[in-house]
Amino acid sequence: MSAAPRRSSATSKNKKGPSVGTGGYGRKALEGKGPTPKAEDRPYHKAFKSKELAERSAAKRTPSRGGSAPRGRSTGGRSKNSEELVTGRNSVVEALRAGIPVKALHLAIRIDVDERVRETMKIAAERGIPVMESSKSELDRMTDEAIHQGLVLQVPPYDYADALETVKATISKHKKGYIKNAPLFIALDGITDPRNLGAIIRSASAFNAHAVIVPERRSVGMTASAWKTSAGAAVRVPVTRAPNLTATLKGMKEAGVFVVGLDGEGDVSLPDLDLATDPLCIVVGSEGKGLSRLVRENCDLILSIPINSSMESLNASMAVGITLYEVSRKRSA
Repeated sequence: MSAAPRRSSATSKNKKGPSVGTGGYGRKALEGKGPTPKAEDRPYHKAFKSKELAERSAAKRTPSRGGSAPRGRSTGGRSKNSEELVTGRNSVVEALRAGIPVKALHLAIRIDVDERVRETMKIAAERGIPVMESSKSELDRMTDEAIHQGLVLQVPPYDYADALETVKATISKHKKGYIKNAPLFIALDGITDPRNLGAIIRSASAFNAHAVIVPERRSVGMTASAWKTSAGAAVRVPVTRAPNLTATLKGMKEAGVFVVGLDGEGDVSLPDLDLATDPLCIVVGSEGKGLSRLVRENCDLILSIPINSSMESLNASMAVGITLYEVSRKRSA
């Protein structure tokens, strides 16, 4: 008996090789695209942007454990691109109360809300500050493991004007009658404490000074701490930058400004100052080293503040405040 003929439509059960009709070209289409990428790996997701921000700044930040975390190697705000991160609930709410400029507020997802968080959100809403929700791990990376308590402020770099250009513009406005009082400036020589700078700015605002001058190198800059100490006065009194303080003082003298240095062993006592009504620049040095040699040599006179005890000294911000008060008193007399 002959075997039954094979059906032409029958297929081989051999499991090796491609199936009939596809040539193996459809195999990849059946494999799928794999697991869904994490949120921080998806370019269109806000977590991706936060991750990019953290990675870009990771190589620039200086480690910090509270208060404010400087971003960049500059300790005096010298880099035009440097930014700061204010971390921690108390520091964040105090910075917002002081009115410091803010680029963005980073808020932890599912944060434990208290009065400080409520006030932070209220001020951010009133000022139109962008609020970005981030995971705790993202905030940890952003702050280099600083204690942030779920709140981080991103502070933009301060926009410094050129010192000598500001001086000349102020003198021009005074000559044209746009400014009533004679130009008054404060220059800082070797001061590195941002709280001193903030207090000096506050005094400058109280006594109608027109600008504060800081050197570009080896000097304090406008950090978040300086903003807070100034209590918002930095909005009213510009902080300007001098590439070289000695050269700037020479340029000011050529423009008609009298340069007066503060020193405990000055030649003239503050009550005897007779230049108060003229265009004036008050130069103050650090509490420890005082005025540098070159700066001292370029002062028109050295002024001392009389105090009761020779064993005591005044810090920079206090000395500037007392001097500005006396200048203001003489100008209004």
